[in-house]
Amino acid sequence: MQAILRTAFPLPAGRARPFTWPWQDRAGRFSALRAVVFALLMLPAAWVAGEVALGLLGPEPWKAALKEIGLWTIRLLLVTLAVTPLGKILAEPRILALRRLLGLTTLAYAVLHLVLYAGHENFGLWKVASEIVRRIYLTIGFVALLGLAALGWTSTDGWIRALGPRWKRLHSLAFPIAALGVLHFYMQSKTVVWEAVMAAGFLAWLLAWRALPAGWRGRLPVLVMLAPFTVLAAALIEYAWYAAATNLPAERILLANLDVSFGLRPAVWAGVAALAVPLLAGAWRLRQK
Repeated sequence: MQAILRTAFPLPAGRARPFTWPWQDRAGRFSALRAVVFALLMLPAAWVAGEVALGLLGPEPWKAALKEIGLWTIRLLLVTLAVTPLGKILAEPRILALRRLLGLTTLAYAVLHLVLYAGHENFGLWKVASEIVRRIYLTIGFVALLGLAALGWTSTDGWIRALGPRWKRLHSLAFPIAALGVLHFYMQSKTVVWEAVMAAGFLAWLLAWRALPAGWRGRLPVLVMLAPFTVLAAALIEYAWYAAATNLPAERILLANLDVSFGLRPAVWAGVAALAVPLLAGAWRLRQK
């Protein structure tokens, strides 16, 4: 098996890579944590496959499966980007060790998303290619996929050693790729953008956390202050979308984010999720004492 993998996926000269299964740690030992995480990562795809097998996806199963896998692709991409903040805030190296597994799984979902789109187009590859060129939201999604593929290809230890300091610069492109993914999500969602708004808020939180001085990133008061920032960022992105891409009253939608009499809007829910981070960190630290 290892020989086949080395032939199919060559690395830079002289850079050997031991093959490990997703449920194994770097030393090749079984890891219960990685096994559970891998099973959870496979669950959405298995669920969609089950719906297909049972004929539960309606008259356009390819389209329905395409949409569902696309949703999970952007969700997993944001979860992957959240691994580093969460691992460092909790000072938990086992979480940090999951980055590669999550990143490669996100890439697999993105590829499956493209395959399902091709299936929706009856696997007419010329039609698929022409649509990607002609339709800007498809172009954006395809560029994001190419970016994920480049990051996945260079995620091995061999490439980390070969690229040296350039590896981190290359993999910092995950954030522009995520921004393209969120934009693709918005364009696909049209006027029903509640989950896209939350995704934009999460991405804003991730970028704000990275912009903090290193010594501030684990401080609970600073993490608490990121919650209102997340609400504001998500609300402003939602406003910009409605103002630029629709004829709906963007100002009224922006102001509605401050009115909770009819329930919490997506931007506020993004802030609630951001507030959960310092609460989790505080509870984790108390537990460690």
